[in-house]
Amino acid sequence: MHELSKQFRFEAAHTLQRRIDAEPSRRIHGHSYRAEVVLRGVPDAGSGMLIDLGHFAQCIGEVREALDHRFLDDITDLGPATLENLSSWIWRRLAGACPGLVRVSVYRDSEGDTCSYFGPG
Repeated sequence: MHELSKQFRFEAAHTLQRRIDAEPSRRIHGHSYRAEVVLRGVPDAGSGMLIDLGHFAQCIGEVREALDHRFLDDITDLGPATLENLSSWIWRRLAGACPGLVRVSVYRDSEGDTCSYFGPG
C-alpha cells in the first residue's frame, strides 16, 4: 500500500456572516491557503504508479484555477467559505478523476488552522 500526496496554494477572498463581540459582522477579507490531496492504493503493475503525476497535476491545476484569486462567495456550489466547505468542495472536484482519493486538507498556515475531509464512507 502506498500513499501519494500533492499540495497547492491559492489566495482568495470571501465574507463570513458571524457574530464577534455580540455585534453582527460581515466583512470582506482574504487568506493564503494551502491544500493537500492524498491518494492511497496499490500501484498499477504495468506502470508502477498509483496515478500518472502529470494527470494528477492537471486535475489539481483545474481546482486551483477555480479558487486562486477568486471571490469565494461567487462559487455557487461552495456555500460559506469555511475550511470545512473548501475541503469537501475540492474532494467533489477530484473524486471522479483521482482514484484512491482518501483525504483533502486545507490549511491557513498564518493562523495555524487545518481542516481535513475524508469523504463519504
